[in-house]
Amino acid sequence: MKWITRSHVHVDRVACPWLITRFIDSNAEFLFVPKSKVLEIAEKQGAIPFDTPGAELHHREDLCTFDVIIKDYELTDKALLRMARIINAADTGRFDRDPLAAGFEAIAVGYGLRYPNDLQNIEAQFEVYDALYAWCRLDVAQ
Repeated sequence: MKWITRSHVHVDRVACPWLITRFIDSNAEFLFVPKSKVLEIAEKQGAIPFDTPGAELHHREDLCTFDVIIKDYELTDKALLRMARIINAADTGRFDRDPLAAGFEAIAVGYGLRYPNDLQNIEAQFEVYDALYAWCRLDVAQ
């Protein structure tokens, strides 16, 4: 399936493709386009839009898109829910909500500088998200 979002990925637009690939659609194909074109191109391409205004899979109240996808796809993995707290705090700039959030924001900025190409960026960052998920599995097991 094709999935589409805004270009110039950051925390939520890296976390969501990671989540989609690891838990929803292992064959997902991601498109990154200008914000003003997401919904138009989504319709033409038959892609699922996410993390963009007007998309069903977008921020809702205090939930970032990562949270919304977890909720809408009824994912209940405790480590994933722990990870969602970190992602939400980093994505929304509410760093006081999780001690790891500011570090994750810094990592996102650094990867954005190193990999301006969105597909290369998410590919490189997936290792970081895999590691965070592994840590979250350990954290919830204790």
